[in-house]
Amino acid sequence: MSDANSYGQTWAPIYDETFAAKDPTETVAVLRALAGSGRALELGSGTGRIAIPLAATGITVHAIEASEAMVSRMRAKVGGDAVKVTQGDFTQVAVEGEFAVIFVVFSTLFALPNQGAQVTCFRNVAQRLAPGGVFVVEAFVPDPTRFDGHQRVQVNRIEPQRVELAVSRHDPVEQRVTGQHVVLGDQGVKLYPVEVRYAWPTELDLMAQLAGLRLRERWSDWQRRPFTATSPTHVSIYERA
Repeated sequence: MSDANSYGQTWAPIYDETFAAKDPTETVAVLRALAGSGRALELGSGTGRIAIPLAATGITVHAIEASEAMVSRMRAKVGGDAVKVTQGDFTQVAVEGEFAVIFVVFSTLFALPNQGAQVTCFRNVAQRLAPGGVFVVEAFVPDPTRFDGHQRVQVNRIEPQRVELAVSRHDPVEQRVTGQHVVLGDQGVKLYPVEVRYAWPTELDLMAQLAGLRLRERWSDWQRRPFTATSPTHVSIYERA
């Protein structure tokens, strides 16, 4: 996450607009139930898409976010001041105290640059879980078949004066996808970089085991639908082993 701040600087102005269709209501309801009367901690909180409505339910919410621009966007929102933010690399989970629920959503765990950083994150999370606490991970399920010749060009939006593309290359050895969100419009070309190091659900389970955690439940989505071989995403809940 060495360039997480520059990533946030680039994406912050369009982040909420780009992902406006992702309703946080069900996510917040699940996290609120898991937290009970305890505290919650979000890793990589961005502009507060989840943290702000979760704090509005009445529990104490902390967040770790590397990007100053993302934090500024959160603070400018109604309710943004209710979230206690630590600016920095969420790999270290550098906050005090214990939490009933620690969560990382929207595949943000894959923003960590390599397997070692992801394992370190799991270990540090385990040290911050309160008795009976859980670590919740929402992520996509890798699908290498999406790439033709280890690359992909996808049209996301076409409007009279605007076109949005997703252009990416896939490295199956490093489990890495490097890409650009490309916006073509009246004001020229704008590029928004994306780089992820993905992991399979079973690989995440092993990371959890190395950290002294175990899988308690896995769903396909926040509606708690069963996780199957065709699920494109998963919500995994880990507890102390």
